[in-house]
Amino acid sequence: MFVKISCVQTIKTIGVCGAGTMGSGIAQVAAMAGFSTILFDLNKTILDKGKSGIESSLEKLAAKNKISENEKAQIAQRIIYTDDIKECRADLIIEAIIENEKAKVELFNQLAAINSNETILATNTSSISVSAIAHKITSSHHFAGMHFFNPAPLMKLVEVIRSDETDDATINTLIDVLAKMGKTAVICKDAPGFIVNRVARQYYLEAMHLVEAGLADINTVDAAMEAAGFKMGPFKLMDLIGMDINFTVSNIVWEALGKPLRLQPSGLQKQKVSEGNLGKKTGKGFYQY
Repeated sequence: MFVKISCVQTIKTIGVCGAGTMGSGIAQVAAMAGFSTILFDLNKTILDKGKSGIESSLEKLAAKNKISENEKAQIAQRIIYTDDIKECRADLIIEAIIENEKAKVELFNQLAAINSNETILATNTSSISVSAIAHKITSSHHFAGMHFFNPAPLMKLVEVIRSDETDDATINTLIDVLAKMGKTAVICKDAPGFIVNRVARQYYLEAMHLVEAGLADINTVDAAMEAAGFKMGPFKLMDLIGMDINFTVSNIVWEALGKPLRLQPSGLQKQKVSEGNLGKKTGKGFYQY
């Protein structure tokens, strides 16, 4: 469902909370779209890593002549990096921290206390109920889901999730911001897994079931799916997303829908998580990096 744009709030500054792969990617997208951007993370090491990642990404874009050296400098100057939440004041703040409802609620209430009542707060959650978070925070009418996909600078789709308290002006403003970012906004109601993660569960789970049953190996499954037109096979994609994130989403969707057998999380992935083999970010997942 697409929403007609009307009653749009002017957004000049965007804050991003969480400087991991997703958060730093969103911050880069915001700065490239011309917004003054604040990237916040309590962990200075992660913040520094996020900054290095953005700088490296901009260098690659300049080397490929996709942006000029002048544009690269201007984009970099639009981003402020901070580990002080008091500096996270903006017209729109996008949360991209761990997939934990309690942590997200705590962060949003802290942000609401230091920002204007008109500030829009958005969660990048991939599976937690947006309405469940909204019910526990202030300014819930100016709150929605804004689910980017990894890697954020490249993936065009963003799911905009309306809670049962989100007002139309908030949704329309997010659509306008995403258009300026060059993204395709798809509006959906709050539901387990929203659209993409609801559909994608079978892509991952059936692939792992095939391997667990000894019907095919990891390389064969990935090669077959890529040959069929998918840009990335399910095992490569799980390694890119992060085993911990993917497994958490599988559990949340499975439990929210009443634990149907068809969506039961895979023991193969559970083992990877327990071993700490989370994919590219740890150097080993289904593949070695």
